[in-house]
Amino acid sequence: MTTVDDAAAAVRDGELVIYPTETVYGLGADALDAAAVERVFEAKGRERDKPVSMAVPDIESAREYTDLSERELAFMREFLPGPVTVVVKRRDAVPDVLVAGRDCVGVRIPDHDLALELLAETGPLTATSANISGNPSARTVGDLDAIRERAAVVLDAGETDGGTGSTVVNVASRTIHRRGARADAVESWLDDRD
Repeated sequence: MTTVDDAAAAVRDGELVIYPTETVYGLGADALDAAAVERVFEAKGRERDKPVSMAVPDIESAREYTDLSERELAFMREFLPGPVTVVVKRRDAVPDVLVAGRDCVGVRIPDHDLALELLAETGPLTATSANISGNPSARTVGDLDAIRERAAVVLDAGETDGGTGSTVVNVASRTIHRRGARADAVESWLDDRD
């Protein structure tokens, strides 16, 4: 059986791994290694002008790689870990390729024990669905498309809880970029704090 240690070793070697989250399976690589991130885009067939989010194990880790306002911090404490990606100002350690040259990065803290265990071992990973761009997201390892062949390690945790992707929100601009899990609660939080 494949273990978190196997996946962490693959990440350290610059390889791709597939890991479970509370929404769908994700495709992970060292989010701070530009060459590894490039392999994610290649494997997915994803256009380079579409940023990829970054998963971290906790809010303290997020603070190492981003500049968070008090409002963004309060939001993260309310919704993370969970199926929400928060778009925030990045620091220089975050490579341009991850964010398509933009000043911000999407940060996700998955609410899944296996994902958090992996992140605690590896540090920031790419947080994008484990599928070829345009194909459906995978809720089970059996649902994975050809992307499975591109990953060195697949962590199988059975079926994920929800097939809806995370809600993507920019707290500073009060913009929901993608409605997904918990979107109504996110919208209420933003509306209540004008």
